[in-house]
This record gives sequence, C-alpha cells and structure tokens, in this order.
Amino acid sequence: MIALGSDHAGYPLKEHIKKHLIEKGIEIIDMGCFSTDSAHYPEYGEKVARAVTGGRADLGVIVCGTGIGISIAANKVSGIRAALCTDSYMARMARLHNDANILALGARVVGMGVAEDIVDTFIHTSFEGGRHSERVDMIMRIKESSD
Repeated sequence: MIALGSDHAGYPLKEHIKKHLIEKGIEIIDMGCFSTDSAHYPEYGEKVARAVTGGRADLGVIVCGTGIGISIAANKVSGIRAALCTDSYMARMARLHNDANILALGARVVGMGVAEDIVDTFIHTSFEGGRHSERVDMIMRIKESSD
C-alpha cells in the first residue's frame, strides 16, 4: 500500500502518479489534497508520514512544487525517512542505503515520465541492510535537543 499526498502545486503530478500506480495494480491511499486550490504542504506531508508510521501504508509518495517543504514536514514525524529525489539513481540509493520510507518529488522540477521512473524505482527497491543498518539506526536515534 502506497500513501500519496500533495499540496496544490503537486496535485497534477500526484494524480498522474496515482493513475500510474493503479494501472500497475498497486494499492494506494490518497491523503489529499484533492484540487489545485491553495493547500498547505505541511498538512499533507504529515498525513502521509502518519499513514506510514501508523502501518496504513508501506511507503509514501509526497509532492509539492519543489519537494523540499513537504519532505521537511514529513521528516518531522518520528520514524520517517523522507528522501527528495530528482532521478532514479537517487531513489534507488535512498531505498538501498537509507531505507527511506517516503519519496518526495518536486512537481516543478521533474516531468511526468521521469516521475514515473523515480516512483517505480523507489517502490521496487528494497533496503540492502548490512553496513547500512547501523547508519540508519544512528539516524533514528537522533533526537531534538534543547541546545
């Protein structure tokens, strides 16, 4: 199950990705937004992140204009490793080495065809484990400090 979310700028690409995944027989949960009316990316980044951490989805795909803001928002949720990727190599490495559980895309950065390839690579690549497990564990132990 893949959770999808976007703001208004990412809505057309999210809808394209949704159609692409459904055509491939992949189950999705659409967390919004549902139009090109102005919407706040932190809300949808958090919704997808909570769907992933809550077990409603295995992975997430989030989209805003650049992918930056929505990935920052998603990464505030404990247990999330959202990776902003602009090509398939980044998507593959995000899964292989970082065990990323959310893919962030910039609708104003990548085209529809490139986005399809990035999404396919991300969802079909598994975490390599091994030496990367220790590093992911280190990331997950980082807590906010009051310094």
